[in-house]
Amino acid sequence: MPIYEYVSEAAEDPEHSCRICARGFELRRPVDRPALEVCPLCKNPVKKVISRVNTPKVTKPLSVSDAKKAGFTVLEKRDQGVYEKL
Repeated sequence: MPIYEYVSEAAEDPEHSCRICARGFELRRPVDRPALEVCPLCKNPVKKVISRVNTPKVTKPLSVSDAKKAGFTVLEKRDQGVYEKL
């Protein structure tokens, strides 16, 4: 289940938001459910915030020796559909 971030539409107005939705909150929801429209605590309108995506950062390609040290089996294509273990 993905994690969605929500924040109050009136975050700068403390009268129209509780302390939870004023700062923003995260909620795990199934993908097939519609987006939340009101805060579950104070029932005031909230909006979904687009959050950053966490992607792995690869600085350099792995060499054959690095892959072997990490426990991977390294294969090299020799002929039509024939692979040889290095």
